Amino acid sequence: MTDDRLNALEDRLARLEDERAITRLIGCYGPLVDAADADAVAALWAEDGTYDVEGWGMRSRADVHAMVLSPQHQGLVTAGCTHFLGPVVVTVEGDTAVAVCESVLVVHHKERFHVARAGANRFELVRNDGVWEILHRTTRALDGDAAARDLLAVVR
Repeated sequence: MTDDRLNALEDRLARLEDERAITRLIGCYGPLVDAADADAVAALWAEDGTYDVEGWGMRSRADVHAMVLSPQHQGLVTAGCTHFLGPVVVTVEGDTAVAVCESVLVVHHKERFHVARAGANRFELVRNDGVWEILHRTTRALDGDAAARDLLAVVR
């Protein structure tokens, strides 16, 4: 195998490993937030990472941690819920990446499960010391508003 072919193969493998790591990181969010594991959820974010969801702006890892422990979130968890993030489309460029996906929040109420929210999500990620972290997450309700569609439009 020539050096060029070997280098190309190594580059492809590194890109796939990055995409897998990011997909796994985003996939961990739902189970961890539903388990109310505030430390583990917060660790998905960069120290100065943000999470912008309607009505709630988190501006740091500490804010994400506080959200998981908040009465609003604890109420969802104790009643029964699932935060499900669908397949993620990841674009990696060096030590930064963008990922988009749709999500559904299902809540338990009166012995039934109901979709409480469907959302569009855009993640901007950064590799810090070899570990991928969320730098910015934006979520908008898929309620017909163009803002949610615009988050998803980066997929090509």
